[in-house]
Amino acid sequence: MIAEPNCNKRDCKHFEGVKQPDGTEFTEFVYCTAFPDGIPYEIAYGDDKHLSRHELQENDILFEKS
Repeated sequence: MIAEPNCNKRDCKHFEGVKQPDGTEFTEFVYCTAFPDGIPYEIAYGDDKHLSRHELQENDILFEKS
């Protein structure tokens, strides 16, 4: 089971949950509207609160409290 990411703990309205591409825990990852292919570690579990655009983003979605 994957650990709860900081973005969910902070109640970001863009957090979507966990994806399991092959239906198993081996490939699961957390995702959101800003990062549909997986939230970067430094945002999901590190100190980055995603208050500014991340270099890997292809959009301008930032943290926003629900």
